[in-house]
Amino acid sequence: MTEVLTPGCATLDQLERIWREGRAATLDRSVQPDVEAAAQLVACAAAGEEAVYGVNTGFGKLASVKIPPEQTEALQRNLILSHCCGVGEPLAEDAVRLMMVLKLLSLGRGASGVRWQTVRLIEEMLARGVIPVVPEQGSVGASGDLAPLAHLAAVMIGAGEAMIGGQRMDGAAALAQAGLEPVVLGPKEGLALINGTQFSTALALIGFWQAWRNATACIVTSALSTDAIMGSTAPLVDTIHTLRGHPGQIEAARAQRALMEGSEIRESHREGDSRVQDPYCIRCQAQVSGAAIDLLRQAGRTLEIEANAVTDNPLVLVAEGRIVSGGNFHAEPVGFAADQIAVALAEIGAIAQRRVALMVDPTLSFDLPPFLTPEPGLNSGLMIAEVTTAALMSENKHLANPCTTDSTPTSANQEDHVSMAAHAARRLGRMNANLNTILGVEAICAAQGIGFRAPLATSAALQRAVARLREAVPALAEDRYLAPDLAAAAALVRDGALAGAAGLEMKLGEV
Repeated sequence: MTEVLTPGCATLDQLERIWREGRAATLDRSVQPDVEAAAQLVACAAAGEEAVYGVNTGFGKLASVKIPPEQTEALQRNLILSHCCGVGEPLAEDAVRLMMVLKLLSLGRGASGVRWQTVRLIEEMLARGVIPVVPEQGSVGASGDLAPLAHLAAVMIGAGEAMIGGQRMDGAAALAQAGLEPVVLGPKEGLALINGTQFSTALALIGFWQAWRNATACIVTSALSTDAIMGSTAPLVDTIHTLRGHPGQIEAARAQRALMEGSEIRESHREGDSRVQDPYCIRCQAQVSGAAIDLLRQAGRTLEIEANAVTDNPLVLVAEGRIVSGGNFHAEPVGFAADQIAVALAEIGAIAQRRVALMVDPTLSFDLPPFLTPEPGLNSGLMIAEVTTAALMSENKHLANPCTTDSTPTSANQEDHVSMAAHAARRLGRMNANLNTILGVEAICAAQGIGFRAPLATSAALQRAVARLREAVPALAEDRYLAPDLAAAAALVRDGALAGAAGLEMKLGEV
């Protein structure tokens, strides 16, 4: 299936479908005249005498070097090849595909000066499965994601490497196998392809979508934990949250109330409960997860804007008849958004880990057996599963330190303040994977704890979540090799299966 995108109007939902489902993408054909008009303006500038940055000059610190018209093709090809300096592991193919789609959206705004045939080549590569091999490391998030995007562009000119049909080969061979011809870059086209924030934005978007699933799952696992320790639902009363007014907090409390509706465990101690207050990890769940939800929505809005933005340089202002150098390639908004997502991930994991610690500790878990095993001593139960969550929580805290505050000058001090957005976005994958496991272990512990409350049963919604977990992770009667259980539970969180079983779907709404 192919997604038709209108530059400037693409939504997070559209982009997520492309990423998750491997869809191809094309631009709405109404944008072609604008794209071609900008390309014509660039062609005129290239043939003229006036120096125009990136069209008939060198780049960066070499911008003062004038390039004659007959060398403009070589200039653009040299630019691509010289900037292919990425290192590290190859980026996942679905992330590269998203980069390509974001580049289409940017070029389709008609302010980059590329020819329509160059746009079409990207569309055809997506449709025929030619996916450039893009190393993960090498960008500082300004003057655009130069090295990663150069590896993408290299395949378009028949260089570099690409994946096609699961095979890795040189770019020219991949194009030929797909029945495509390399493009000979025209004036400014190489610069338009490698200038931009599409690497950082693609990884930040993926991190955002993964984080949203984690934020949804944490509401289910926190509800399970509350029943496991026979916690109070009084802190979920709607008036408490409306008096404060934060939308995410109100939404999180409402969702948890609905999940716990009809729980026999909860009803069994609603009257006469001697506990005045539960620990913060139970009592303040809505405040913490709700704040994370609000932060994620804010980051999502930033990334949706960036996904539709023109972020190369210089920009071709057709209506004004001029080509102007600016700084839209600077990925500070993306870096800030990724840093926000990282903070939200760290805090969701921090409070979830405290709930795990609460459930396995016999001095705090309200009559649950030590480490949630029916025969403690002979069995260690979930003792070390909790330690693993502590390790992952701490790792995420370290990773959540802001990246955008760490600028370093590059390119002979011409590019003297950079965003580090690529670093900020790239670490989100690792943080989300860590949080998948933390929440998966919480689900295992909570399901085990709820089992000890029998014959009292949890709510119908939470019973479905436990049943889904039990398909992959049996109840723990005696010690066994636990690593596969942790992996299976993490996968249920990652894939949205745990929240889906409980019937919880958190809508992004109008981000």
